[in-house]
Amino acid sequence: METAFKYLISTIFLTLVIKGSCNCPLNSLQIVQRLQGQVQGKSQWIVSVINHCNCPQSQILLSCKGFQTVEGINPTILAKQGDNCLLYNGHALYPNDIDEFAYAWDPSFPFVPISSVTGSPCRSQNEIHDDMDFKGLENL
Repeated sequence: METAFKYLISTIFLTLVIKGSCNCPLNSLQIVQRLQGQVQGKSQWIVSVINHCNCPQSQILLSCKGFQTVEGINPTILAKQGDNCLLYNGHALYPNDIDEFAYAWDPSFPFVPISSVTGSPCRSQNEIHDDMDFKGLENL
């Protein structure tokens, strides 16, 4: 009985370590900007933040020292905190999901991720790939 209990505890522990431990590097957050049009004579930019990690990331902070815009941004979408900006009130951005916001200024601003908190559960590459295949079928 004691051996079975030790085996069960070891299995649970290893499952948590393998499945639940993940540390997302900052370069797993990709920032893409595309020109959308004009607002008050300034170029309007759509910023996409994409999570390429297998785990959700929350409390995403972007460096935004010197950031300016003539287009108002809801502070629940991008909240300036000194020289940094908190993305979407710190909510979790799941694997391969995208958060977007718009601003208007010339030239575009070089947003850079400076920190995030890695969450769980982390997903395997197969789970992410299967989910992406399913999302592709929805568009047919």
